[in-house]
Amino acid sequence: MLKLLSRHFKVCAEGYFTLIAIALMVMMPTFSLVPDGEHLKLIQSRDFITVHTRNTPTTYYEGRHGPTGFEYELMRGFADYLGVSLNLDAGHHLDSVLPAVREKGDLGAAALPLEPTTPGVYFTRAIIGLQPLFVYRRGLHGIEAPADMAALEIGTLSGTGTDKVLRELQQQHPLLSWKESTELEVADLLARVESGALDGAVIFDHQFRLNRLFFPNVERGFLLGEPLSMAWAVPRGRGLGLLKAANNYLGDMQQSGVLDRLVERYFGHDDYLEYVGTRTFLSHLDSRLPRFDALFREAARQTGFDWKLLAAMGYQESHWDPEATSPTGVRGLMMLTLPTAAEMGVSDRVDPVQSIDGGARYLRSIMDRLPESITGEDRLFMAMASYNVGLGHLYDARRIVEIRSGDPDSWLDVREALPLLQKQQWHSQTRHGYARGGEPVIYVRNIRRYYEMLEYVERSRQQFFQLEQTELDADAVFPLFDLVPPID
Repeated sequence: MLKLLSRHFKVCAEGYFTLIAIALMVMMPTFSLVPDGEHLKLIQSRDFITVHTRNTPTTYYEGRHGPTGFEYELMRGFADYLGVSLNLDAGHHLDSVLPAVREKGDLGAAALPLEPTTPGVYFTRAIIGLQPLFVYRRGLHGIEAPADMAALEIGTLSGTGTDKVLRELQQQHPLLSWKESTELEVADLLARVESGALDGAVIFDHQFRLNRLFFPNVERGFLLGEPLSMAWAVPRGRGLGLLKAANNYLGDMQQSGVLDRLVERYFGHDDYLEYVGTRTFLSHLDSRLPRFDALFREAARQTGFDWKLLAAMGYQESHWDPEATSPTGVRGLMMLTLPTAAEMGVSDRVDPVQSIDGGARYLRSIMDRLPESITGEDRLFMAMASYNVGLGHLYDARRIVEIRSGDPDSWLDVREALPLLQKQQWHSQTRHGYARGGEPVIYVRNIRRYYEMLEYVERSRQQFFQLEQTELDADAVFPLFDLVPPID
């Protein structure tokens, strides 16, 4: 691990230059090397805009239902605003985005901190605030203020703005030191804190909220410094038309409330996957499941699944709420996307009959597409994981298993590999890139737990029916449910 750290980090304890504080304003030049608007006209004439970005959860990645990410949504909207197609170059680290914009690109959108003095580029208006946050490994004590950081092994990412905050903080606390990386991403950094290779890290608050589910041993510490700003970058010397268009578009997004809704969708919640209390499950079992019991049983007959498995998936997806809508726009009891619904012939996603039938057939179609070498429960669990994260990312995880000399047909091995898709070291070697690979692991585990509960309930009810007990008190009949452990 020390060799790995030495490869990725450079120590920044002293010998830094003091940065001059400048107001965060987008400076407009008095002249440019090409007529105003010519660059924009070139983009529109060739019918596409090239955007340099990064494969990260806050920028762009292949999600459960195709390309997604906070900045990806904005990039796609901007391309539509210009009336052109979107051409992404997502193979960048943070330190290569701006050189690419200066040399050959149209736009840089990669969680870039707004720095007006950066040579060769202009920045757009601020998109969102970036609040630096110190996080540390759970179990460390006495960490209550920035002064306590001096005794710790800390990491951060170069060029994100958090390194600048640390340099400013070092003015007040000369003993403070840290390590920087230009190649890692936030998930890699948090993984090092989780493992003990680092004591803490400085990242942004929204990044922690997006990743905290996967790193339970990383604790929120305290905010550092004043918020920075995220912005896009365009090249200097090619006219101001593209910059003006980007600023107008972002202004419209802010004024209409679309930007606020995107922020809420991506960063306003820790995660849509949750551990649901047993009593809540039992309450929903009595109040909601009877409405859909027959539908799950019919879908099971048509697809060959156990109806309780389909019911468990439905609970994990929507808590058996036929009108549920996720932060990413999937809808219905089985949370189908529009493309999946169209593929399955579902015309109304909030119709529980269509949703349950479509979800069951979609799961069956995934299972049928898996390699024949995957058998038994391994095949079922991998199909369930693919329902959540997509087949492409499952195949990427199987490839990682092969690289690690494991068995790609074993769910146990694939389960260990899926979270590695969050780490740049691994997802850079895959076809589909970054994925929130911890999600399908939790997804499958939760469904297995709910399935076991449904099995227990059904067995218990059958026993009581045999004893001619017709009125059951859930709290009295099922007192051990709170002791059912998650299934690993």
